Amino acid sequence: MEVDDVKVCPECGSHHLVKDYERGELTCYDCGMVIEDSIIDQGPEWRSFDSDQDEKRSRTGSPSSFMSHDKVLATEISWSNKDYYGKRIPHKNRAQIYRVRKWHQRIRVSNAAERNLSMALQILNEDGTKLGIPKDIKETAALIYRKAVERNLIRGRSIESIVCASIYAACRMVNIPRTLDEISKVSYVNKKKIGKAYRHLAKELALNIKPATPYSYVSQFCNKLDLDKKVIIDSENIIRLASESGISMGKGPTGVAAAAIYIAAIKNGKSRTQKDVARVSGVTEVTIRNRYKEISRMLGFDQNE
Repeated sequence: MEVDDVKVCPECGSHHLVKDYERGELTCYDCGMVIEDSIIDQGPEWRSFDSDQDEKRSRTGSPSSFMSHDKVLATEISWSNKDYYGKRIPHKNRAQIYRVRKWHQRIRVSNAAERNLSMALQILNEDGTKLGIPKDIKETAALIYRKAVERNLIRGRSIESIVCASIYAACRMVNIPRTLDEISKVSYVNKKKIGKAYRHLAKELALNIKPATPYSYVSQFCNKLDLDKKVIIDSENIIRLASESGISMGKGPTGVAAAAIYIAAIKNGKSRTQKDVARVSGVTEVTIRNRYKEISRMLGFDQNE
């Protein structure tokens, strides 16, 4: 029986068991019986006092990652002309090392499916970096793309559109959404194609993604417009009032967020033009004006006050 399976002392029936890894013993705290005298400490044999020490003393390699087609489980030959000890490789041996590297790269990507996956994940990493999304969201997007490949959802669609749809879905899942316009600009893929691919993935993979709310976009848009926290708070209050009154019902969340920011910026003496707000939010100036009129009427807000 495994040590982890022992929950009760066979002598007194106590559940208060203590593992002493220094002596390798499992003892009962109440009666003192030694239940097991050869337990194994699964932890490291060293001590570390900060994360840097812990990382340097680790025996294993880098953690697996969905961002690499082989999940970083394969070996890799560095492109620097230095050996393991940091010494430079002699010129007479560099041609041989170059050939080894070349064949190593070819072996890592052995067929067309792996080659397509490798290319798709490279595109995903580049687009994610341009959008400024963190590594964990890129990992989530890579996992969504891998599931799409497993379910054969890529057939008949471009790799780029599915990659963009995966990024869009991942951002929505963690409530840090990016607009279709933003993703379209960095990837040069038509936003209608991205939207269509996203709906296809969401349906086939049963992605449990809640509808985006205007609150999700406020901080992002305000940062791009160089507006402070006071404007962010006022914008969120305006959105809350608009939601309670039913004005925002059935309206696009980006348009409502853009109009709320436009009004809050004016109220705080840091007005931005509708053109500037439209540029960062990805909606038209007409949409901002329409939402602005509706919310202003509800709030009794007059820009000329």
